[in-house]
Amino acid sequence: MSPELISVLVLAVVFVIATTRSVNMGALAFAAAFGVGTLVADLDADGVFAGFPGDLFVVLVGVTYLFAIARANGTTDWLVHAAVRMVRGRVALIPWVMFALTGALTAIGAVSPAAVAIVAPIALSFAARYRISPLLMGAMVVHGAQAGGFSPISIYGSIVNGIVEREKLPGSEVTLFLASLLVNLVIAAVVFVVCGGLKLWRQGAVTGEALPAPGGTGADDGPATGGTGTGGAGPEAGTRTAPAPTAVATRPEAPPAGALTAPVVATLVSLVALVVAVLGFDLDAGLTAITLAVVLSTAWPEDSRRAVGQIAWPTVLLICGVLTYVGVLDEMGTITWAGEGVGGIGVPLLAAVLLCYIGAIVSAFASSVGIMGALIPLAVPFLAQGEIGAVGMVAALAVSATVVDVSPFSTNGALVLAAAPDVDRERFFRQLMAYGGIVVAAVPAAVWLVMVVPGWG
Repeated sequence: MSPELISVLVLAVVFVIATTRSVNMGALAFAAAFGVGTLVADLDADGVFAGFPGDLFVVLVGVTYLFAIARANGTTDWLVHAAVRMVRGRVALIPWVMFALTGALTAIGAVSPAAVAIVAPIALSFAARYRISPLLMGAMVVHGAQAGGFSPISIYGSIVNGIVEREKLPGSEVTLFLASLLVNLVIAAVVFVVCGGLKLWRQGAVTGEALPAPGGTGADDGPATGGTGTGGAGPEAGTRTAPAPTAVATRPEAPPAGALTAPVVATLVSLVALVVAVLGFDLDAGLTAITLAVVLSTAWPEDSRRAVGQIAWPTVLLICGVLTYVGVLDEMGTITWAGEGVGGIGVPLLAAVLLCYIGAIVSAFASSVGIMGALIPLAVPFLAQGEIGAVGMVAALAVSATVVDVSPFSTNGALVLAAAPDVDRERFFRQLMAYGGIVVAAVPAAVWLVMVVPGWG
């Protein structure tokens, strides 16, 4: 057995163990990099560390640190309630508000599961209250997270754009962002129509006090007491007896609306400054974010102490571990070997669609970040042949690997399933699984047809 094949099989074992044993894939990848690098590739420690993505480490830490401060000082709550209060009783707009809200959170740096964890309990509670399909609301939350997930300052966007830059491939940050945004927007529109969105639209605005007041202590609406969920991802913890859409004056599980305090204003200004610095002045997103976070931490050290513990360390470990292992694969020639193998199929377009399906199927059960970190470098030699446009192919791979996160086996899908109050959980699980299967079957082929076949990039 060739060393290259051994290294690929070890990568497959890493994915299997991470999926079945709930072990952080990055930690496994570090161990695999050490074992394969030392025993198979005859590398020393410096050779193994050569693949460590120091630039992405700074991006991941800086952006998630800034967003953690936003959560700690109430900026996230302020954004959530500002968006939700815009509905003003228009039930049909609630799913779209949730879509836009999770998209905005991931676009400014929230990790996708973190954004879903924040919004899903509120969204699914609204769904229960107004008899909106939980599948519709859950899908809107997850697709919203992925719609904003590839902005130039987002976690996914920073990772993919960083990989593209490291591998010296042609790239377009805006194209990647718009590709994911449009695909998820189209899917959300289809789900909205199929799952009863048009019926909601015909209901018009509901009467009564539509939304919780700041502090969440508005008047109750009689017997419709609302659920008493935990506000997190846990199972339902209360009752719901609302016979018809009326009001949501008291929602104990909804976080209280934060006041527009000085820390909140400063954080909002910092988020805008980050966008301007990255998009307008082409500054490094990681260094800019960590600088802004340090400024906020100096001014309000109490929020900083809480925020440090909320940095997405598992994601940092995951992507750094996977890319370090990919660095070992590159050093021992596996990436060139794999690229030649894919190119050897002889039909580039067929190889491209197979890669999209591999990304979608694996990601439905494993980490989207991990599969993107592994697949894009493995496709580099294949893309270097010039027969497939790199920009379109990278966008197709990124979308295929993330849009399937509606699967109940993925973190986002599991969060939605756990956050739904007053539902038949077995039935909802089957609905999510069936919907995830449809997405896995249809989306890779669709994005391949639109993004790869025309030869973009």
